[in-house]
Amino acid sequence: MGSFFDRWRGTPIKLTDGEFWRGFFGLGTTSGEVVTIETALQLDAVWACVNLIRNAIVMLPCLVYKDDGVTVDKSSDLYQLLHDMPNLDDTASDFWAMVALCLCLDGNFFAEKKYNGTKLIALNPLAPLDVNVCRDKSNNRFYEVTESGKVRKIPENKMFHVRGAVLPGCDRGMSPIGVCRNTVGNALAGERVAGKMFANGFQVAGILSSDQILKPEQRKQLGETLQQFAGSDRAGKVAVLEAGLTYQQLTIDPKDAQMLETRQYSVEQICRIFGVPPVMIGHASNGTTTWGSGIEQLILQFIKTCIGPMVKSIESAVYRDLLDSKTRKTTSVKFGLEGLLRGDSGARADFVSKMIQSGVYTVNEGRAYENKAPVTGGEKSIVNSTMTPLEKLGEEPVTAPAAPLKAAA
Repeated sequence: MGSFFDRWRGTPIKLTDGEFWRGFFGLGTTSGEVVTIETALQLDAVWACVNLIRNAIVMLPCLVYKDDGVTVDKSSDLYQLLHDMPNLDDTASDFWAMVALCLCLDGNFFAEKKYNGTKLIALNPLAPLDVNVCRDKSNNRFYEVTESGKVRKIPENKMFHVRGAVLPGCDRGMSPIGVCRNTVGNALAGERVAGKMFANGFQVAGILSSDQILKPEQRKQLGETLQQFAGSDRAGKVAVLEAGLTYQQLTIDPKDAQMLETRQYSVEQICRIFGVPPVMIGHASNGTTTWGSGIEQLILQFIKTCIGPMVKSIESAVYRDLLDSKTRKTTSVKFGLEGLLRGDSGARADFVSKMIQSGVYTVNEGRAYENKAPVTGGEKSIVNSTMTPLEKLGEEPVTAPAAPLKAAA
Protein backbone atom coordinates (compact mmCIF):
# COMPACT_ATOMS: atom_id res chain seq x y z
CA MET A 1 0.00 0.00 0.00
CA GLY A 2 1.12 3.55 -0.63
CA SER A 3 1.49 6.45 1.74
CA PHE A 4 -1.29 7.98 3.79
CA PHE A 5 -2.24 10.53 1.15
CA ASP A 6 -1.74 8.07 -1.73
CA ARG A 7 -4.77 6.18 -0.44
CA TRP A 8 -6.85 9.34 0.03
CA ARG A 9 -5.61 11.51 -2.83
CA GLY A 10 -8.41 12.39 -5.21
CA THR A 11 -10.81 9.87 -3.68
CA PRO A 12 -14.36 11.15 -3.16
CA ILE A 13 -15.23 11.27 0.54
CA LYS A 14 -17.92 8.81 1.58
CA LEU A 15 -20.82 10.63 3.20
CA THR A 16 -22.61 7.44 4.20
CA ASP A 17 -22.41 3.88 3.01
CA GLY A 18 -24.78 4.51 0.07
CA GLU A 19 -23.54 4.40 -3.51
CA PHE A 20 -25.75 7.37 -4.39
CA TRP A 21 -24.10 9.69 -1.90
CA ARG A 22 -20.59 8.61 -2.83
CA GLY A 23 -21.34 9.22 -6.49
CA PHE A 24 -23.06 12.50 -5.77
CA PHE A 25 -20.14 13.79 -3.77
CA GLY A 26 -17.78 12.97 -6.63
CA LEU A 27 -19.57 15.60 -8.75
CA GLY A 28 -17.81 18.36 -6.85
CA THR A 29 -19.27 21.51 -5.28
CA THR A 30 -21.23 24.60 -6.24
CA SER A 31 -17.98 26.58 -6.41
CA GLY A 32 -16.53 24.18 -8.97
CA GLU A 33 -13.87 22.91 -6.55
CA VAL A 34 -13.58 19.15 -6.01
CA VAL A 35 -13.16 18.56 -2.28
CA THR A 36 -11.10 15.62 -1.09
CA ILE A 37 -9.35 14.86 2.18
CA GLU A 38 -6.07 16.23 0.83
CA THR A 39 -7.48 19.43 -0.69
CA ALA A 40 -9.45 20.16 2.49
CA LEU A 41 -6.32 19.84 4.61
CA GLN A 42 -4.58 22.39 2.39
CA LEU A 43 -6.78 25.02 4.03
CA ASP A 44 -4.95 26.27 7.09
CA ALA A 45 -8.22 26.61 9.02
CA VAL A 46 -9.13 22.95 8.42
CA TRP A 47 -5.67 21.78 9.43
CA ALA A 48 -5.64 24.02 12.52
CA CYS A 49 -9.03 22.73 13.72
CA VAL A 50 -8.21 19.08 13.07
CA ASN A 51 -4.77 19.37 14.64
CA LEU A 52 -6.20 21.12 17.70
CA ILE A 53 -8.68 18.29 18.29
CA ARG A 54 -5.98 15.70 17.62
CA ASN A 55 -3.61 17.29 20.14
CA ALA A 56 -6.35 17.44 22.78
CA ILE A 57 -7.16 13.72 22.37
CA VAL A 58 -3.46 12.82 22.55
CA MET A 59 -3.28 14.43 26.00
CA LEU A 60 -5.95 12.09 27.40
CA PRO A 61 -4.74 8.73 28.77
CA CYS A 62 -6.98 5.76 28.07
CA LEU A 63 -7.35 3.88 31.36
CA VAL A 64 -8.78 0.42 32.05
CA TYR A 65 -10.52 0.01 35.43
CA LYS A 66 -11.58 -3.01 37.43
CA ASP A 67 -15.20 -3.70 38.29
CA ASP A 68 -15.17 -1.09 41.07
CA GLY A 69 -14.60 1.61 38.46
CA VAL A 70 -11.85 3.12 40.62
CA THR A 71 -8.81 0.84 40.56
CA VAL A 72 -6.72 1.02 37.38
CA ASP A 73 -6.07 -2.51 36.14
CA LYS A 74 -2.50 -2.22 34.86
CA SER A 75 -2.16 -6.00 34.67
CA SER A 76 -4.95 -6.24 32.10
CA ASP A 77 -3.99 -7.13 28.52
CA LEU A 78 -6.45 -4.49 27.33
CA TYR A 79 -4.64 -1.85 29.41
CA GLN A 80 -1.40 -2.62 27.60
CA LEU A 81 -3.14 -2.24 24.23
CA LEU A 82 -5.12 0.93 24.91
CA HIS A 83 -2.76 2.75 27.25
CA ASP A 84 0.69 1.65 26.09
CA MET A 85 0.96 0.19 22.59
CA PRO A 86 -1.97 -0.96 20.40
CA ASN A 87 0.39 -2.61 17.89
CA LEU A 88 4.08 -2.95 17.10
CA ASP A 89 4.13 0.10 14.81
CA ASP A 90 2.09 2.68 16.73
CA THR A 91 2.25 4.09 20.23
CA ALA A 92 -0.97 4.80 22.09
CA SER A 93 -0.58 8.51 21.28
CA ASP A 94 -0.22 7.73 17.56
CA PHE A 95 -3.23 5.43 17.65
CA TRP A 96 -5.64 7.83 19.37
CA ALA A 97 -4.38 10.68 17.20
CA MET A 98 -5.39 8.62 14.15
CA VAL A 99 -8.81 8.07 15.68
CA ALA A 100 -9.31 11.82 16.12
CA LEU A 101 -8.09 12.65 12.61
CA CYS A 102 -10.29 10.03 10.96
CA LEU A 103 -13.37 11.10 12.89
CA CYS A 104 -12.80 14.76 11.98
CA LEU A 105 -12.24 14.09 8.28
CA ASP A 106 -14.15 10.92 7.38
CA GLY A 107 -16.41 10.36 10.37
CA ASN A 108 -15.15 6.79 10.79
CA PHE A 109 -12.17 4.97 12.25
CA PHE A 110 -11.40 1.31 11.58
CA ALA A 111 -8.86 -0.98 13.23
CA GLU A 112 -8.58 -4.69 12.59
CA LYS A 113 -8.37 -6.86 15.71
CA LYS A 114 -5.55 -9.41 15.71
CA TYR A 115 -5.68 -12.47 17.96
CA ASN A 116 -3.29 -15.09 19.26
CA GLY A 117 -5.77 -17.84 19.85
CA THR A 118 -8.50 -16.12 21.82
CA LYS A 119 -6.24 -13.36 23.17
CA LEU A 120 -6.46 -9.91 21.56
CA ILE A 121 -2.86 -8.86 20.86
CA ALA A 122 -3.08 -5.90 18.44
CA LEU A 123 -5.29 -3.25 16.84
CA ASN A 124 -4.10 -2.41 13.31
CA PRO A 125 -5.60 0.86 11.96
CA LEU A 126 -6.97 0.94 8.42
CA ALA A 127 -7.41 3.87 6.03
CA PRO A 128 -11.15 4.66 6.28
CA LEU A 129 -11.61 5.18 2.54
CA ASP A 130 -10.28 1.67 1.94
CA VAL A 131 -13.06 0.16 4.05
CA ASN A 132 -16.62 -0.42 2.95
CA VAL A 133 -19.29 -1.50 5.44
CA CYS A 134 -21.59 -4.18 4.03
CA ARG A 135 -24.47 -6.45 5.03
CA ASP A 136 -25.05 -10.05 3.96
CA LYS A 137 -28.40 -11.66 3.19
CA SER A 138 -28.93 -12.35 6.88
CA ASN A 139 -28.31 -8.67 7.67
CA ASN A 140 -25.02 -9.47 9.39
CA ARG A 141 -22.45 -6.70 9.12
CA PHE A 142 -19.03 -7.29 7.59
CA TYR A 143 -16.26 -5.12 6.19
CA GLU A 144 -14.62 -5.12 2.76
CA VAL A 145 -11.04 -3.79 2.83
CA THR A 146 -9.24 -2.88 -0.39
CA GLU A 147 -5.47 -3.37 -0.20
CA SER A 148 -3.17 -3.17 -3.23
CA GLY A 149 -6.15 -3.61 -5.53
CA LYS A 150 -7.36 -6.74 -3.72
CA VAL A 151 -10.49 -6.94 -1.60
CA ARG A 152 -10.72 -9.05 1.53
CA LYS A 153 -13.57 -9.49 3.99
CA ILE A 154 -13.33 -8.93 7.73
CA PRO A 155 -16.17 -10.13 9.98
CA GLU A 156 -17.74 -7.70 12.41
CA ASN A 157 -16.27 -9.42 15.48
CA LYS A 158 -12.74 -8.71 14.23
CA MET A 159 -13.17 -4.98 13.58
CA PHE A 160 -12.94 -2.00 15.93
CA HIS A 161 -15.17 0.66 14.40
CA VAL A 162 -15.65 4.16 15.84
CA ARG A 163 -18.34 6.29 14.22
CA GLY A 164 -19.06 9.99 14.38
CA ALA A 165 -22.50 11.34 13.48
CA VAL A 166 -24.60 8.55 12.00
CA LEU A 167 -28.04 8.43 10.42
CA PRO A 168 -30.56 5.67 11.21
CA GLY A 169 -30.12 2.71 8.91
CA CYS A 170 -26.55 3.68 7.96
CA ASP A 171 -23.50 1.71 9.03
CA ARG A 172 -20.95 4.45 8.32
CA GLY A 173 -20.56 7.70 10.16
CA MET A 174 -21.10 10.89 8.19
CA SER A 175 -18.03 12.77 6.99
CA PRO A 176 -17.93 16.38 8.32
CA ILE A 177 -15.93 17.41 5.25
CA GLY A 178 -18.35 15.59 2.95
CA VAL A 179 -21.50 17.03 4.51
CA CYS A 180 -20.15 20.59 4.38
CA ARG A 181 -18.27 20.18 1.12
CA ASN A 182 -19.79 23.35 -0.39
CA THR A 183 -18.44 25.44 2.49
CA VAL A 184 -14.99 23.89 2.12
CA GLY A 185 -15.20 24.31 -1.66
CA ASN A 186 -15.99 28.01 -1.31
CA ALA A 187 -12.97 28.44 0.95
CA LEU A 188 -10.78 26.62 -1.58
CA ALA A 189 -12.09 28.85 -4.36
CA GLY A 190 -11.28 31.94 -2.28
CA GLU A 191 -7.75 30.68 -1.70
CA ARG A 192 -7.35 30.02 -5.42
CA VAL A 193 -8.46 33.54 -6.35
CA ALA A 194 -6.20 35.08 -3.72
CA GLY A 195 -3.28 33.01 -4.96
CA LYS A 196 -3.76 34.25 -8.52
CA MET A 197 -3.88 37.83 -7.32
CA PHE A 198 -0.63 37.37 -5.40
CA ALA A 199 0.93 35.74 -8.44
CA ASN A 200 0.23 38.94 -10.38
CA GLY A 201 1.69 41.07 -7.62
CA PHE A 202 -1.67 42.73 -7.00
CA GLN A 203 -1.01 44.73 -10.18
CA VAL A 204 -4.57 45.36 -11.29
CA ALA A 205 -5.54 45.19 -14.95
CA GLY A 206 -6.21 48.36 -16.89
CA ILE A 207 -5.99 49.99 -20.31
CA LEU A 208 -3.52 52.35 -21.94
CA SER A 209 -5.07 55.12 -24.02
CA SER A 210 -3.60 57.64 -26.42
CA ASP A 211 -4.72 59.89 -29.26
CA GLN A 212 -2.06 58.32 -31.48
CA ILE A 213 -2.37 55.13 -33.51
CA LEU A 214 0.39 52.63 -32.66
CA LYS A 215 1.94 50.37 -35.21
CA PRO A 216 1.93 46.58 -34.61
CA GLU A 217 5.64 46.56 -33.77
CA GLN A 218 5.09 49.42 -31.31
CA ARG A 219 2.29 47.51 -29.59
CA LYS A 220 4.55 44.46 -29.31
CA GLN A 221 7.39 46.55 -27.91
CA LEU A 222 5.02 48.20 -25.41
CA GLY A 223 3.75 44.80 -24.25
CA GLU A 224 7.29 43.52 -23.72
CA THR A 225 8.12 46.64 -21.75
CA LEU A 226 5.13 46.27 -19.43
CA GLN A 227 6.01 42.63 -18.77
CA GLN A 228 8.95 43.94 -16.76
CA PHE A 229 6.47 45.19 -14.16
CA ALA A 230 4.26 42.07 -13.90
CA GLY A 231 4.55 39.58 -11.03
CA SER A 232 4.91 39.90 -7.28
CA ASP A 233 8.72 39.95 -7.45
CA ARG A 234 8.53 43.12 -9.55
CA ALA A 235 5.96 44.94 -7.47
CA GLY A 236 6.84 48.51 -6.56
CA LYS A 237 8.61 49.43 -9.80
CA VAL A 238 7.60 52.62 -11.60
CA ALA A 239 6.60 52.43 -15.25
CA VAL A 240 7.25 55.44 -17.54
CA LEU A 241 4.61 55.97 -20.24
CA GLU A 242 5.57 57.78 -23.46
CA ALA A 243 3.88 59.15 -26.55
CA GLY A 244 0.94 60.56 -24.59
CA LEU A 245 -0.10 57.20 -23.15
CA THR A 246 -2.28 57.30 -20.05
CA TYR A 247 -3.23 54.42 -17.74
CA GLN A 248 -6.77 53.76 -16.58
CA GLN A 249 -7.53 51.19 -13.86
CA LEU A 250 -10.39 48.82 -14.62
CA THR A 251 -10.57 46.08 -11.99
CA ILE A 252 -11.85 46.43 -8.42
CA ASP A 253 -9.44 46.64 -5.54
CA PRO A 254 -9.44 43.43 -3.44
CA LYS A 255 -10.45 45.33 -0.31
CA ASP A 256 -13.36 46.95 -2.14
CA ALA A 257 -14.45 43.51 -3.35
CA GLN A 258 -14.37 42.31 0.27
CA MET A 259 -11.97 39.50 -0.62
CA LEU A 260 -10.30 39.63 2.77
CA GLU A 261 -13.61 39.66 4.62
CA THR A 262 -14.80 36.67 2.63
CA ARG A 263 -11.71 34.66 3.50
CA GLN A 264 -12.06 35.57 7.19
CA TYR A 265 -15.67 34.45 7.17
CA SER A 266 -14.58 31.13 5.62
CA VAL A 267 -12.37 30.55 8.66
CA GLU A 268 -15.34 31.04 10.98
CA GLN A 269 -17.46 28.68 8.89
CA ILE A 270 -14.81 25.95 9.03
CA CYS A 271 -14.46 26.40 12.79
CA ARG A 272 -18.22 25.98 13.06
CA ILE A 273 -18.00 22.64 11.22
CA PHE A 274 -15.56 21.19 13.75
CA GLY A 275 -17.00 22.89 16.85
CA VAL A 276 -13.80 24.84 17.51
CA PRO A 277 -13.87 28.45 18.80
CA PRO A 278 -12.06 30.55 16.15
CA VAL A 279 -9.87 32.21 18.77
CA MET A 280 -8.35 28.80 19.61
CA ILE A 281 -6.79 28.60 16.15
CA GLY A 282 -5.56 32.19 16.19
CA HIS A 283 -8.57 33.83 14.57
CA ALA A 284 -10.31 36.47 16.68
CA SER A 285 -13.59 37.51 15.11
CA ASN A 286 -15.21 40.84 15.86
CA GLY A 287 -16.39 41.11 19.44
CA THR A 288 -14.40 38.08 20.66
CA THR A 289 -11.97 38.56 23.51
CA THR A 290 -8.61 36.79 23.33
CA TRP A 291 -7.61 36.92 26.98
CA GLY A 292 -8.90 36.57 30.52
CA SER A 293 -12.06 34.76 31.55
CA GLY A 294 -13.51 34.99 28.05
CA ILE A 295 -10.97 32.64 26.48
CA GLU A 296 -11.14 30.36 29.53
CA GLN A 297 -14.86 29.91 29.02
CA LEU A 298 -14.32 29.20 25.32
CA ILE A 299 -11.77 26.51 26.14
CA LEU A 300 -14.15 24.97 28.67
CA GLN A 301 -16.93 25.00 26.09
CA PHE A 302 -14.60 23.38 23.54
CA ILE A 303 -13.85 20.54 25.99
CA LYS A 304 -17.53 20.03 26.82
CA THR A 305 -19.05 20.21 23.35
CA CYS A 306 -16.25 18.95 21.10
CA ILE A 307 -13.72 16.79 22.95
CA GLY A 308 -16.22 15.30 25.42
CA PRO A 309 -18.64 13.86 22.83
CA MET A 310 -15.78 12.46 20.72
CA VAL A 311 -14.28 10.75 23.77
CA LYS A 312 -17.70 9.32 24.66
CA SER A 313 -18.07 7.89 21.13
CA ILE A 314 -14.67 6.20 21.42
CA GLU A 315 -15.48 4.77 24.86
CA SER A 316 -18.78 3.40 23.57
CA ALA A 317 -17.03 1.74 20.62
CA VAL A 318 -14.53 0.15 23.02
CA TYR A 319 -17.39 -1.17 25.13
CA ARG A 320 -19.09 -2.70 22.08
CA ASP A 321 -16.11 -4.02 20.08
CA LEU A 322 -13.31 -4.73 22.59
CA LEU A 323 -15.27 -6.08 25.56
CA ASP A 324 -17.38 -9.24 25.60
CA SER A 325 -20.37 -10.17 27.73
CA LYS A 326 -18.08 -11.31 30.54
CA THR A 327 -15.54 -8.47 30.65
CA ARG A 328 -18.28 -5.83 30.41
CA LYS A 329 -19.24 -6.78 33.97
CA THR A 330 -15.70 -6.64 35.32
CA THR A 331 -13.98 -3.95 33.23
CA SER A 332 -14.61 -0.33 32.26
CA VAL A 333 -12.57 1.89 29.94
CA LYS A 334 -12.45 5.68 30.33
CA PHE A 335 -10.28 8.54 29.13
CA GLY A 336 -8.81 10.75 31.85
CA LEU A 337 -9.94 14.27 30.96
CA GLU A 338 -7.70 15.55 33.75
CA GLY A 339 -4.85 15.07 31.30
CA LEU A 340 -5.80 18.43 29.79
CA LEU A 341 -4.66 20.10 33.04
CA ARG A 342 -1.06 18.96 32.68
CA GLY A 343 -0.05 22.24 31.07
CA ASP A 344 -1.76 24.44 33.69
CA SER A 345 0.03 24.09 37.03
CA GLY A 346 -2.33 26.53 38.80
CA ALA A 347 -5.50 24.73 37.72
CA ARG A 348 -3.92 21.36 38.47
CA ALA A 349 -2.92 22.43 41.99
CA ASP A 350 -6.39 23.80 42.66
CA PHE A 351 -7.98 20.59 41.35
CA VAL A 352 -5.82 18.26 43.47
CA SER A 353 -6.25 20.43 46.57
CA LYS A 354 -10.04 20.43 46.32
CA MET A 355 -10.19 16.69 45.62
CA ILE A 356 -8.12 15.96 48.74
CA GLN A 357 -9.96 18.39 51.00
CA SER A 358 -13.34 17.00 49.90
CA GLY A 359 -12.29 13.43 50.64
CA VAL A 360 -12.42 12.23 47.03
CA TYR A 361 -8.64 11.68 46.87
CA THR A 362 -6.43 10.53 49.70
CA VAL A 363 -3.20 12.43 50.23
CA ASN A 364 -1.25 9.62 48.57
CA GLU A 365 -3.63 9.54 45.60
CA GLY A 366 -3.10 13.28 45.19
CA ARG A 367 0.66 12.77 45.39
CA ALA A 368 0.43 9.99 42.81
CA TYR A 369 -1.39 12.44 40.52
CA GLU A 370 1.76 14.58 40.68
CA ASN A 371 4.06 11.54 40.36
CA LYS A 372 5.21 11.83 43.97
CA ALA A 373 5.99 8.95 46.32
CA PRO A 374 3.42 8.08 49.01
CA VAL A 375 3.94 9.23 52.59
CA THR A 376 3.19 7.56 55.90
CA GLY A 377 -0.38 8.24 56.97
CA GLY A 378 -1.36 9.52 53.54
CA GLU A 379 -3.66 6.59 52.79
CA LYS A 380 -6.51 8.08 54.83
CA SER A 381 -9.15 10.45 53.45
CA ILE A 382 -9.55 13.88 54.97
CA VAL A 383 -12.23 16.52 54.52
CA ASN A 384 -12.46 20.29 54.74
CA SER A 385 -9.91 22.39 56.59
CA THR A 386 -10.19 20.38 59.79
CA MET A 387 -8.41 17.46 58.10
CA THR A 388 -10.69 15.02 59.95
CA PRO A 389 -10.51 11.37 58.81
CA LEU A 390 -13.76 10.17 57.29
CA GLU A 391 -14.15 7.40 59.87
CA LYS A 392 -14.02 10.01 62.68
CA LEU A 393 -16.83 12.17 61.34
CA GLY A 394 -19.82 12.41 63.72
CA GLU A 395 -17.86 11.41 66.82
CA GLU A 396 -17.80 13.64 69.86
CA PRO A 397 -14.48 15.45 70.21
CA VAL A 398 -12.26 14.08 72.93
CA THR A 399 -11.35 16.76 75.48
CA ALA A 400 -8.29 16.63 77.67
CA PRO A 401 -8.90 16.19 81.42
CA ALA A 402 -8.81 19.40 83.42
CA ALA A 403 -5.65 20.05 85.39
CA PRO A 404 -6.09 19.56 89.20
CA LEU A 405 -6.49 22.75 91.17
CA LYS A 406 -3.69 23.64 93.44
CA ALA A 407 -4.49 23.80 97.07
CA ALA A 408 -4.97 27.27 98.38
CA ALA A 409 -2.12 28.64 100.34
